[in-house]
Amino acid sequence: MKNVGNGSNILNASPELKSSLVAIGQAEQIPAGDVLFKTSDQNLGVYLVRRGKICLRVDGVPRFDRVFPAGSLLGLPATFTGSPYSLTATAVTNAVVLRVARKEFLGLMREQPELCQQATDMLSREVSFIQAAVGQRMRSLVSFKPVCEPTARKVQSSRTVRRVQVSRAR
Repeated sequence: MKNVGNGSNILNASPELKSSLVAIGQAEQIPAGDVLFKTSDQNLGVYLVRRGKICLRVDGVPRFDRVFPAGSLLGLPATFTGSPYSLTATAVTNAVVLRVARKEFLGLMREQPELCQQATDMLSREVSFIQAAVGQRMRSLVSFKPVCEPTARKVQSSRTVRRVQVSRAR
């Protein structure tokens, strides 16, 4: 994981959100190098990092890899939408995470609007990260060549030729 970026606090949960998640979640130990979830895996809920560090990455775009420390809440976009995960999460160090199933997480969000606001703030930051990463990935896969430019030159030169021919005819 030599390309991993510096630690990120964009997904750091507040003390209130952490304590509410601890009350409804299940702790799991994740050895260093193990994958917590992969891109396209079925959503199992959110993960609160309790100890250790987890790397979130967009496959094929290592410059967007980010390491999230204890206190980070991972898997928000997929959990809110019910979609598969859009990133891969791998333990950089031995870690302890708390998994909160989607149903319980969404129930907590309905019952406590102030915690829902905090989670949606984190969600917006994570979605911005994902959009930037996907855009970068697309740019790296597709070499940009203006499709219309050669046609535009051809049409322009044809118009010039027609004008010249019309002028000669008069």
